[in-house]
Amino acid sequence: MNFQQLTTFCTVLAEGSMTAAAEKLYLTQPAVSQQIRNLEDELSVELLVRGSRQAKSTPQGQILYDYAKKIIALNQQAQVAIQTIGEAIQGTLRIGTLNSLGLYIISPVVGLFLKHNSKLKIKLNYEDGLTLIEQFKNDQLDVIIIPDALAEYQLPLETADKKLLMKDEMWLVGTSKDSNIPTEISLKDLSSQPIVRLSEKFPSFQSALSQKTQSSQADVTPVFETTNVGTIKRVIESGLGWGFLPAHSIRKHVRTGRMSSVPIVDFQYPMNVQFYSKKDCGPDQARVFDVFYRALLQQIQHK
Repeated sequence: MNFQQLTTFCTVLAEGSMTAAAEKLYLTQPAVSQQIRNLEDELSVELLVRGSRQAKSTPQGQILYDYAKKIIALNQQAQVAIQTIGEAIQGTLRIGTLNSLGLYIISPVVGLFLKHNSKLKIKLNYEDGLTLIEQFKNDQLDVIIIPDALAEYQLPLETADKKLLMKDEMWLVGTSKDSNIPTEISLKDLSSQPIVRLSEKFPSFQSALSQKTQSSQADVTPVFETTNVGTIKRVIESGLGWGFLPAHSIRKHVRTGRMSSVPIVDFQYPMNVQFYSKKDCGPDQARVFDVFYRALLQQIQHK
């Protein structure tokens, strides 16, 4: 049992399939399958439920997953600590992002940075994408982490250095407690359940969804909407409706069975989450940006 096998196993469960895990890990699907089989042979147990549409762990697999996540997290913390101490980074880092990205991707890395860098100060600001872009342009932020500015908000950021942080998508999710939740739907069936909506976060997504639902004559008037991701998740888990959320914010809930992901056969919405940083800055600040970006990549890889 080695670290790569544990990483692959956790990625299969986090991504929901061996195919998705292979894409994220830049491996072939047979290579991922072989690693899982080798792990099962070594432990003499089945770790995944065979025949399930989405990758689910057996009871033994869940135990391994819990331990493996701790091992991976410790490895990540060690790498970040070594990198940040070695770089001797200091100064002030002003970061802006969406609420969901901040909670699930950025906050853990911020904690590690503060723990190992007493001379670094971090300011983390949660706003909608349009506000963050405006603040970045007005030199109120050093880094913004948002869906692609041009694709999602129709606002170019030529003055920024742009790096791809991760690929994401919007998932339709409902409560796993409702046995009537279908395994997949067409867009015209979207109104078969009450709809809750995360508003003002992803304008191009809302526009694309609106155009498609109009052509399919589906009524998508929400019964509840808010800008808070946590509130939307609680409403959905309570069985009061289904709605779209960014995959990074609910992947764990789907994997553990708290929510059900419902693929839409005639509508998908992938998006790129980008890391934008100030282009014209000194070498010390550029080093802070680079180390922070690398730490985020590690956090995402082991999420």
